[in-house]
Amino acid sequence: MGCAQGKCCLRRHPRRGSAAAAVGGGATLGRAAVPGAGLVLEYAALAVAGLYPDSTARESQDAHLVATRFAGDPDLHLFAVFDGHGTAGTACAGFARDALPRLLASLSLASAADPTAAFREAMLGANAEMHAAPEVDDSMSGTTAVAALVSGGALHVANVGDSRAVAGVWRAGRVVAEDLSWDQTPFRADERERVRACGARVMSVEQVEGMRDPEAERWAPDEGDPPRVWARDGLYPGTAFTRSLGDLAAEAIGVIAEPEVKSVEITPSHLFFVVASDGVFEFLSSQEVVDRVATYQDPRDACSAIAAESYKLWLEHENRTDDITIIIVHIRDMESALQGVTKRTTVAWERQ
Repeated sequence: MGCAQGKCCLRRHPRRGSAAAAVGGGATLGRAAVPGAGLVLEYAALAVAGLYPDSTARESQDAHLVATRFAGDPDLHLFAVFDGHGTAGTACAGFARDALPRLLASLSLASAADPTAAFREAMLGANAEMHAAPEVDDSMSGTTAVAALVSGGALHVANVGDSRAVAGVWRAGRVVAEDLSWDQTPFRADERERVRACGARVMSVEQVEGMRDPEAERWAPDEGDPPRVWARDGLYPGTAFTRSLGDLAAEAIGVIAEPEVKSVEITPSHLFFVVASDGVFEFLSSQEVVDRVATYQDPRDACSAIAAESYKLWLEHENRTDDITIIIVHIRDMESALQGVTKRTTVAWERQ
């Protein structure tokens, strides 16, 4: 869910509908070896434009990136999703998609001892370049960004905003969701206090309009009216997230481009990971997404099923849908992948 400049302050208007052919096919399939760790990644990506009945010509504001053999290194593979917001959200997401891998590559990430520092420099660099780019008006527009880098036997995830990455891990006889990023929204007390210290107001639309106590701080994630970030003296920017790239108006009140980075060792229990925009996670939890991925051996099928379910849930709650972008990466061991047998993940499907 984005900002008040464009798509996000629409009230919930329940409507029953069907995803039907709106999602369709289109998921792409790819494979990439990680020779240093004896792994093979099998991945698929799918992007579905949102349905906006009052703006039928609206472009999707999502962008995504799959860069295997990143920076020429066979052990590096980068997967990222960007969710633009505001009137120039499409341009901002596309700019970040192009800038981030270029900046990461320039940092010689393959030999970087500190991926957290590398991601931080690259994200902040992309933000600064966006501000300076004459072709992008990010005065009240920007984009979230979540990027997952496979580096040999490790997985590093950097997040700015409310898109999300999650892994499916075999644990205690079932596939369990392991969050690889933390949504940066005003629901988080630490983020809420940080933006307030920068001069922001944190209120829902109903609070701004005087329909609820403006001092109340109990917002239910499922009630459809989340807390948002507002300027002290105006009804803008209204972002439902507390970090993003671009968006000078939001940056002035604490919506920063500093990423949070999580690193994990890839173990035999790590079956797959998902990188997706909040169009997927608005009505599906991390565990629900992981459960659906585990139902399919082909990541293309999982992408299509999750996108269709997300689309359907949007139409059950509102009269529109958000843009939906999802990347699913299965982690196979190299020996079984070469034999055409998914030993690493078979155990999960045998128990469905």
